[in-house]
Amino acid sequence: MQGLPVMNRGKFMKIMLSTFLALVCSSAAAPAITVVTPANGARVSSPFEVVASTKTCHSVPAVSMGYSLDHGLAIIEPTSFSAMATATPGAHTLHVKCWGKQTHREVLLRITVEKAGSPVSDITVTSPLSGAKVSSPFKLVANSSTCDSVPAVAMGYEIDDGATIIEPASFSAMVTASSGNHILKVKCWGSGRHNQADLSITIGSRSSNSAATPQFSVPSGQYTSRQVVSIADATPGATIYYTSDGSGPTTSSPRYAGPISVVTSTVIEALAVAPGYSNSGLARASYTIAQSSQPYIPANALHNDQIQTLPRWRIKHDPATGGSANGSMNMVNDPSLSGQAARYDTDYSNYGGVLYSVTYGKDPNPANFVYDAEVWIEAGSQIGNLEMDNNQVIANGDTVIYAFQCAGDTNTWDYSENAGTRKKPVVRWVRSNAPCNPATWTQNSWHHVQISCSRDDAGNVTYHSVWLDGIEAPINQTVMSAFSLRWRGGDLIANFQVDGPASGGSSRLYLDNFTIYRW
Repeated sequence: MQGLPVMNRGKFMKIMLSTFLALVCSSAAAPAITVVTPANGARVSSPFEVVASTKTCHSVPAVSMGYSLDHGLAIIEPTSFSAMATATPGAHTLHVKCWGKQTHREVLLRITVEKAGSPVSDITVTSPLSGAKVSSPFKLVANSSTCDSVPAVAMGYEIDDGATIIEPASFSAMVTASSGNHILKVKCWGSGRHNQADLSITIGSRSSNSAATPQFSVPSGQYTSRQVVSIADATPGATIYYTSDGSGPTTSSPRYAGPISVVTSTVIEALAVAPGYSNSGLARASYTIAQSSQPYIPANALHNDQIQTLPRWRIKHDPATGGSANGSMNMVNDPSLSGQAARYDTDYSNYGGVLYSVTYGKDPNPANFVYDAEVWIEAGSQIGNLEMDNNQVIANGDTVIYAFQCAGDTNTWDYSENAGTRKKPVVRWVRSNAPCNPATWTQNSWHHVQISCSRDDAGNVTYHSVWLDGIEAPINQTVMSAFSLRWRGGDLIANFQVDGPASGGSSRLYLDNFTIYRW
């Protein structure tokens, strides 16, 4: 934060649970855990991304999640998280866990970690899971965007070494197979490339007179809009019972009577009951609804575009951060969206941070701002906090600080306030309820950050919302943030600060399409 002390954060690390806890987390009950990636049976390279979420854990509100590999220690995460996991080459069992009040559960995924330099594919098989017992015909749902490190153009499948059925790169198909154990091979093709994920499945006999397992019209997955889900069953005269809170359905559960509107993240489970048949197997679908939106910006708003290209950026170690730090800034065209991205190389020790700032204009009048930027984190970067600030000297001479950061030590979006007075300020970071940790952002990829805030004439700042890659996290908090600093009247100053973790290290970040709107 330009010219202001920033509180020195205490050491914060993820809690490591013992191997004993990993062993006792039973997977017998069906937890409401959604694992977006990796898919069961997937082949990945290390490090690989684990993306998961849940609202309930064994029918009670979830308070945390976590993951572990094989029988290793568990890493604790929020109830919706994205984390980079590392593993040695070979076959592993990934445990994705949830904890609630006096309960814990987990789901198990079998993955294979490829050797360094091996081709990368993101084959996702939503249904069936490897190891599942299904009846014939069964529903196969799969998709892939990359295949052997190139864009996927087609997919397909085969049972054991039978004929390959070609499908689009995202498909749902009914597959017929004989009773017994089989290897289901789900394949992808790209330009001159191919790959596959192998799943072990067991086809049960229909002679048991069980009702058919219900089928959902919309496959499990992440969506950005409302989904209308229908449930059907192939058994004549079947009645379907369902739940929408992740708990197991019974004949006392609501009876399915028509399509279900899914507007928030929901787990639906269904059971079919028919005269002359035993009850069906359990059908389960998990839907994550991530609403994509944009901040409100009026048509007459003033804006400064491509701020990263301005000359005379100032670079300094923030003395209020611990340890030491130094940085440099250069313009590059790769990676870049506009052709002119700023590259920030930062080295630090013991929570040290480097502040990059530039004066981008003079205007004491606007009371509403949107900080809008694209950020790229290069693979291997170690980051503690990523801070994005805007400073304005208003008409009465005070400086209003709009300070906001993705904090790795609290795993939340944080905002600053003046807990003292204008003439005797006390800067304090305030933790929001919106989760964020820059260490879990996908590396070597652009991320769109938008921060909406406003002020009144006394310098009280309201932080409205932050958007990360189009997903809004409401903040809606008002704090006093005016300081009598005697800065030049009307100055508008943009900050981009990178802090290191306790262990120190270095980072390389890129900033592009940096725009600040004001009105």
